[in-house]
Amino acid sequence: MRKYLLTLLTVFAALSCYAVNAVTWSFKLVGDKTENPSVVATATIAPGYHMYAQNNPAGGSNPLEFYIDVKGAKKVGKPTANKNYTKEFDDVFEVDQYYYSGTVTFTQKLKATAEKFDVNIEVKGQACNDSGCVPLFASKKLSGTSPVKGDGKDEETEEAADGTETLTEMTDSIADATAAPATANVETDKGWWTNVEAELKAFETNPQEEETSLWYIFIAGFIGGLIALVTPCVWPMIPMTVSFFLKQNKDKRKSVMTAAIYGLSIIVIYVALGLIVTAIFGASALNDLATSAIFNIIFFLLLVVFAISFMGGFELTLPASWTNKMDSKVDSTTGMLSVFFMAFTLVLVSFSCTGPIIGTLLVEAAATSNFISPAIGMFGFALALALPFSLFAMFPTMLKSMPKSGGWMNTVKVVLGFLELALALKFLSVADLAYNWRILDREVFVSLWIVIFFLLGVYLLGKLRFPHDDEVEKCGVTRFMLACISFAFAVYMLPGLWGAPLKSISAFSPPMSTQDFSLYEGEVTAQVDDFEEGMKLAKQLDKPVLVDFSGYGCVNCRKMEAAVWTDPDVKSTIDNDYVLITLMVDEKKALPAPMQVTETDGTVRTLRTVGDKWSYLQRSKFGANAQPFHVLLDNNGKPLAAPFVYKEDVPGYKKFLQQGKDNYAKSK
Repeated sequence: MRKYLLTLLTVFAALSCYAVNAVTWSFKLVGDKTENPSVVATATIAPGYHMYAQNNPAGGSNPLEFYIDVKGAKKVGKPTANKNYTKEFDDVFEVDQYYYSGTVTFTQKLKATAEKFDVNIEVKGQACNDSGCVPLFASKKLSGTSPVKGDGKDEETEEAADGTETLTEMTDSIADATAAPATANVETDKGWWTNVEAELKAFETNPQEEETSLWYIFIAGFIGGLIALVTPCVWPMIPMTVSFFLKQNKDKRKSVMTAAIYGLSIIVIYVALGLIVTAIFGASALNDLATSAIFNIIFFLLLVVFAISFMGGFELTLPASWTNKMDSKVDSTTGMLSVFFMAFTLVLVSFSCTGPIIGTLLVEAAATSNFISPAIGMFGFALALALPFSLFAMFPTMLKSMPKSGGWMNTVKVVLGFLELALALKFLSVADLAYNWRILDREVFVSLWIVIFFLLGVYLLGKLRFPHDDEVEKCGVTRFMLACISFAFAVYMLPGLWGAPLKSISAFSPPMSTQDFSLYEGEVTAQVDDFEEGMKLAKQLDKPVLVDFSGYGCVNCRKMEAAVWTDPDVKSTIDNDYVLITLMVDEKKALPAPMQVTETDGTVRTLRTVGDKWSYLQRSKFGANAQPFHVLLDNNGKPLAAPFVYKEDVPGYKKFLQQGKDNYAKSK
């Protein structure tokens, strides 16, 4: 029972960011057409969940926050609940937690100052149950009238007593609301934020970029499927399922056809999963999710749990009731439907081994802006997984040459545990960078990887044993060679402690800027991390601009920086001929005041962090969402060349920079 509960906990934790209906909100205006109306927000909390109060103590879970913007009225006091919260000590956070359950209503009193008034309310918070926590967000616009004859001017909104901020009203351009005071007689140009998609399309583009990206996702998925094939959850299923199909059909031709349909069913199930995820959340939402600090922390914890399980800490399997139900469906059905249920059973049984691989694959696919990337990745994964099942059924004699399950399977499992532990640090690093905790700087990260791969080498030599390992009396040639590779990789990373680039792991490690002590001088650093300030500086220096849309959680951004920007000619051109502006789209630093913007689809969105602002700039001005995204601009914010997306192509990047310089000179 305990292992089933643990399994469900990890499954729900992985899906916690996607949970819906933990809390349902409704909003209404009470006392319309009076001088003292009120906004009433009602939260209906799902059974088993609890939502934290506005004044939940620091150090605990995220408190409830109200953002209320009022025009034609002013707020009186703060939102008040219709019942008391429950106070309970939390052993994990070691603080008292204040929370609500069931249904709770919050009332914000208003005082009308004009004949017509508008209210824009947003609610943020957190709800938790025994399996995990989910972020909350809801918003509503309300309008009403009152007998008050105002002068037509909106009064200033009072600040809520609990410190809740109000939304900032946007002016003609977002540049007006965000630009710092001009210096040296250089004024902020509203045109810097103007959409330039048409100008970008006028430049010659590379038609292979999208194709290359999809091929990369497919190959990554195929490799993931091959890795999953040799895991203890999948490998023993090959002879078992093939034997089942051969017994079902005495006719060899029919057996081959059935096995082919079985493999096709596996592919259909996994591809459908990729399409469903994308259809529900969208490519843009997946990209936002991939750079979400909360998501990366959850994924870090999930991979650590899987690593401990693979090393023998506990057994991790799906509840027997799930697979038993699928088995009963297989027994009670015939024909093609039975084959499909058998394939679905394989997917369920193999979850504990394939789950981390699939999750990592979807995160990688989310880094692209292509809607079908997750489905392409899942197709590659399923193809690699399904091929052996079909081939062994077509040629049964091949099964005799397969190695039997045994101690080597547990060795594979433990090695995967070490690798997952190393990958988990990458996701923790994303959250650490986004929130600027500085607990996992580059040298700390590299040190941990050195230790992990050194211990992996020791394990492969048989000098380190885990609970389910057999005693290694003699070290085989394969184990010895793999141990040498692991030790060599650990030694390779040692110079990284003093600032060596370590290009092979640049996609995973924190950027060089987090290194406290570095002897390396070949790094390219941005002069400015603010768009308006960078544009003003470029105008003062009479230089074009290289805008680098990046992210702390962007793997391909680190690859580009290590593989392309470290080239001496590229570095010299960027440092001497351009003003480099690096904008982190997942920066969690709060803006001085929230800002309201209207997306291209008409949706009104509130920007609260610096990362929100730069992400909106990339979408609204350039019509792009994925990172890395490099674009060259003149001093008026107009493009000088086609954007350069992820591609480790030093000659191509040199041409990109040279084209920008030439077009900038022509524009003078």
